[in-house]
Amino acid sequence: MRDYVIMTDSCCDLSAAEVAECALAVVPLTVTIEGVNRRDTPDHADMSPEEFYRHIRAGALCTTAAVNVGDFTDRMRPILEEGKDILCVNFSSALSTTYQSAVIAADELRAEYPDAKIVVIDSLAASRGQGMLVWHAAKEKAKGKSLDEVAAWVRSRIQHQDHWFTVADLGHLRRGGRLNATSAIVGTVLSIKPVMHCDAEGKLTPVAKARGMKQALTELVNKMDELGERPLEEQTVFICHADAPDSVEYVKGLLRERFGVTDVRADYIGPVIGSHTGAGTLGLFFFGKER
Repeated sequence: MRDYVIMTDSCCDLSAAEVAECALAVVPLTVTIEGVNRRDTPDHADMSPEEFYRHIRAGALCTTAAVNVGDFTDRMRPILEEGKDILCVNFSSALSTTYQSAVIAADELRAEYPDAKIVVIDSLAASRGQGMLVWHAAKEKAKGKSLDEVAAWVRSRIQHQDHWFTVADLGHLRRGGRLNATSAIVGTVLSIKPVMHCDAEGKLTPVAKARGMKQALTELVNKMDELGERPLEEQTVFICHADAPDSVEYVKGLLRERFGVTDVRADYIGPVIGSHTGAGTLGLFFFGKER
C-alpha cells in the first residue's frame, strides 16, 4: 500500500500542535487587513489571534481570499514527487471556492502523475468542525487504514458532524451584510444572540434566538443533548472561539456537568472565518445522529 498524506486548508482552524500531531499538510487561505495581506497559517506566523481580534474590535476592514489552484498544485506536487498519494479534505464549497480549486489542481496533477491517487472531498464543514473531521481522519489513518478506507470513513461521517454557533457581535453581522440594520439595533438592545448551525449543504443557517450569551451557549449544549451520538461522555468535542475564553470555560463546564464530557479541544477561530463572524463567536462541534 502506497503511503499518503492527509491535506486540508487553514479554515480547519486546527492548531500548529494538532497539525503536527496528525502529520497534516495545510494550505493557507489569505486575509487582507487594512490593505495588508496575511496568510492564515496554523502557527499564526503572520499575525497572532489576539492581535487579529484587537483589529476586529477596533473596526478594521477585512477581506478574505480562497486558496487558488496554483497554491494547491505547489503544495501537492512535492508530495507526489515523493511517491505518496493525497487525501484532501476542504472547507465547505457552500462558503468558499477553495474546494473547487483543489479539484482543479488534482485533475491537472493526475495527468502529470498517472500512477498517483489524489482524492478531494468537500467536508461541507467550517472551522473546527472541518478540523474535527480531519483530526478523526488522521486517527483512522494511524490505525493502518488505506487512503480509500479513510476517504470512505470521511464521506460516511459528513452528515453526522454537528456545527452549532452563536455570534456575540450583531453589529459585525450587519456590517458584513448578513443582518439588516434594524434587526441588529433591536437585537443589540435586547441582548438577542442568534443560534446557528452548518446545514446538510454546508451553509450557515440561523435556527433560533436566545436572550443573552449564556442562554445562547446553553442552547448549543442542549443541541448536543438532543442530537449527539451516545455515549456522549466518550466523544472528543471540538470548540472554536473568537477570543472568548470565558465562553469556552462556561461551555466546558456544562459539557462536564451534564454529560461527563472531559475530552474537549478548544482553539481560536482563524482570521479568515473570524473576519466574517466578528469577535466573541463560539462554535461547538460533535458527532450526531444527524446534522
